[in-house]
Order: sequence, then structure tokens, then C-alpha cells
Amino acid sequence: MDKFPLTKFGYDMLEQELKNRKGVERPNIIAEIAEARSKGDLSENAEYSAAKEKQSFNEGRIQELEAVISRAQIIDPSKMSGNIVRFGATVLLANTDTDEESQYQIVGDYEADIEQHKISLSSPLAKALIGKEIGDIAEYLAPNGKKSYEIIEVKWL
Repeated sequence: MDKFPLTKFGYDMLEQELKNRKGVERPNIIAEIAEARSKGDLSENAEYSAAKEKQSFNEGRIQELEAVISRAQIIDPSKMSGNIVRFGATVLLANTDTDEESQYQIVGDYEADIEQHKISLSSPLAKALIGKEIGDIAEYLAPNGKKSYEIIEVKWL
């Protein structure tokens, strides 16, 4: 199996979710199933069906998290340096058309969160940025057309 990169923060978040799903969610769902069973006929018991569906989803997510964690290559961006954009870099960009600035951290697929300004290593923008340095222009094709950004700053947080 191939390894894939995760930041230390992303790895810790996935481990915490796994711990919560095993130690909190799983016992709660088991209690819900037991409660629903005590109400009689399971074939017409909506609470039982809902609890079993919840259990199935939770167990599937546990398996996914265990697989991700076992194959993760943990990279700590705070121990990195340089002006070339690589995995883990936090990059300040300026849109070449509007001069609007934005900042993104390049992270693993399982920790990407656009609301937190974390973009996946496999995203079109990250692919355009990788290997570039301060002052370079990164161009990529977005769903609404070609985008172009100048790299203003590369930080390692």
C-alpha cells in the first residue's frame, strides 16, 4: 500500500476522531440499538433501523480512519523551510487580475478544508503551486476559467 502525506495537525485530528468514534459513538449507538430492540417488533421499528444505519456508517468511518492512519506519512511543516512551495507550505497569493490576496496551506487529501484555507495536495491550485517560488506566477484551469496567482510569501507553520 502506498503512503500518503498528512501534516502532524491533520494526523492528530484523524486520531482524535477515531478515538471518539470508538470510545464514545460506538457505545452510544449500541445503547440506542438495545433501547430500540426493547420496544418490540424489529421489522416495523424505525428507531432500530435508524440506529443500525448509524452503526453501519460509524463502523465504515472507523475502518476508513484506521486505513488512513496506518498509511499516513506524517510531515511537520514547522520543521521545514525555504521559498519553494511544497507539501505543508502556507502560501500567500495575489490574484493577478484583481490583486486580491488569499492564503492557503497545502495539506493531505483527508485534511483539506477550504473554510480553514487548507487545500488538498491533489487540487488544481496546489498542483499549480508546487515547485514554484516567491515571485512566480501559478496558473490553473478552474471551473469558471483560467486563474492566475502570484506567489507573495511562503511560510512554514
